[in-house]
Amino acid sequence: MSQPDAAVFQLAADVSPNGILVCAEDGTILFANQRIEALFGYSAAELVGRSVDALVPAADRLPQGTNRQFFWQHPTERAMAPSRALHGLRKDGSLVPLEIGLTFAHQDGRQVVVASILDARDRRALERQRDQLALENTHLRSEVNALRLPRAVVADSPAARRVLAQIEPVADTTANVLLVGETGSGKEVFAQLIHDMSRRHARPMVRVNCGAIPAALMESELFGRERGAYTGALSRQIGRFEAAEGSTILLDEIAELPMELQVKLLRVLQDKVIERLGSTRSVKVDVRIIAATNRDLEKAVEDRTFREDLYYRLNVYPIMVPPLRERREDIPLLIWAFVDEFSQSLGKSITSIAKDSLTALEHYHWPGNIRELRNVVERALIVANGPHLVIDPPRAAAPGRAKTTRLRDMETEHIRNVLESCGWRVRGTGGAADRLGMKPTTLESRMGRLGIRRAPRN
Repeated sequence: MSQPDAAVFQLAADVSPNGILVCAEDGTILFANQRIEALFGYSAAELVGRSVDALVPAADRLPQGTNRQFFWQHPTERAMAPSRALHGLRKDGSLVPLEIGLTFAHQDGRQVVVASILDARDRRALERQRDQLALENTHLRSEVNALRLPRAVVADSPAARRVLAQIEPVADTTANVLLVGETGSGKEVFAQLIHDMSRRHARPMVRVNCGAIPAALMESELFGRERGAYTGALSRQIGRFEAAEGSTILLDEIAELPMELQVKLLRVLQDKVIERLGSTRSVKVDVRIIAATNRDLEKAVEDRTFREDLYYRLNVYPIMVPPLRERREDIPLLIWAFVDEFSQSLGKSITSIAKDSLTALEHYHWPGNIRELRNVVERALIVANGPHLVIDPPRAAAPGRAKTTRLRDMETEHIRNVLESCGWRVRGTGGAADRLGMKPTTLESRMGRLGIRRAPRN
């Protein structure tokens, strides 16, 4: 195979988008391509044989000469590393911002240095164009990631940052915390953050949904049981409080705790002891309690459905968790967090989200809060067929109009919408049955008859 001649190398250098300058050890210019001519306003013939200092501003010549000498003596140190920002001196006396990378080469038994020179203005123009395109069309993943907080909390809005400011001083104490906020507003996430910032973070936080466990099983779930405590109790079992020893327990939907168990919880708060069901022996526990509710506990105390003494024990450090409609600045960040979550399980790669989608989602009122947003993003990912994601906000049917006139379909859609808005919780205050004005058993029966089931989560 024949060797390419000098003309081929000259052509390759001239079509390069970067300026190429070859210099001897003393700084004499040996070669310059056409891009160098355009950058500095000299012809190649004018440059070859001159010192490279002709292209360096007078104020920089001494330090650049020192750097050049160091570079030749210690090439591995890369004193003038790639992408170093400098200014070049043009023939007309003006300055041009440059990015320069230096590389050693050998020619005819001698060493030369090859400088690859880029007009920094070109890079800046491309960056401005990219940023403008991102603003006009999509929110890029890199922009969102730059705004994310560490841990699992997404909070850039003033409302969410107020919660973070409240959490910081109490996290590493043993004080009880009461999180109050609407269903689906992220109380569990903030509870996890409190635990993660505490000295108990080495052990997992234990979660209990007081509205999801039948009242008959609640005592054994919380405090454990001895063998034979009731029919079917064939072995001893520790409860959630013992499982949370040395850690934190989150009592979610605390307002749903039956009155008889509120008394026992009060003793845990006062004396730090529990008794297993079927036992009279007290067990000492070291557990930090975080309670959460979507109800007005003061009103529950007035209605005599919640003990006043327990309320004051839990309400040591109350934190109001804002609904999503008060955290609109967080919506794009939350969307990307959910995109990251679901794209892995669904095997999809999303690089951008339609600006119109983000605008519509930011203006939606989100009655189901973050949980509803999560469901909307998951549905969008399921049907997505490319890297650009379009997300349609939930649409309420216009008054007097429905997508179908069949009574069964209308009933199914309404029940499903209510279930989604409350996280598919059937029982308890604020649950789907409560919102629909029917008994939980009636709703469960109707869900079975209509074939309404929650889609399995991966």
